[in-house]
Amino acid sequence: MATVIEYMKENELDWQPSFSGELNDGLYGYRGAMIVEEGKQLSPDRKLPPKIQARQVIMINEGEAIKFFACELESFNDFKPMFEKYKQFFSKDGLNLLYVTDLEGNGTFEYEGVKFTAFMLDESSVWNELLELADLEKSDMKALKKNEEKIEKLYEELLDADVEEASKSFDDMCQLIGKSSKVLMGAV
Repeated sequence: MATVIEYMKENELDWQPSFSGELNDGLYGYRGAMIVEEGKQLSPDRKLPPKIQARQVIMINEGEAIKFFACELESFNDFKPMFEKYKQFFSKDGLNLLYVTDLEGNGTFEYEGVKFTAFMLDESSVWNELLELADLEKSDMKALKKNEEKIEKLYEELLDADVEEASKSFDDMCQLIGKSSKVLMGAV
């Protein structure tokens, strides 16, 4: 079986990666987006942006298994299609964190034997939220020069952090879906 990175490349599912490369100890890191549902094909060489994507992905895999996964989802309704697309790579031992813009509460839930913790996300970024969760300062990360060092440091700190929220069922999490709280920045 292929790794998640190989699967994404073979199926053109990686989207605007800012980093994709080897880390220490046989790990592989990825930062970017992952396509969940592709955009419409306009011509043989032109396609609309993805309809559904996992944004701001920070992922570490070892072989075929995802050891660490964090992303932004526009809606908690996007979780099931995202999981279905990549479920062969999620490990029951992995650390999986979702930042969702339409949740009105946080929770840790299990889905098909894999544990996920979902957090509300409004104005921040996944990276900033993870730094806070890991109790790291931006200055700690700026001291590290390479992307792979930053990803490794974040991952190491998160392994020791208390990242779980109140235990909920998947159906309980679906009851927390509300309106998107994400504030769009930029020109109005």
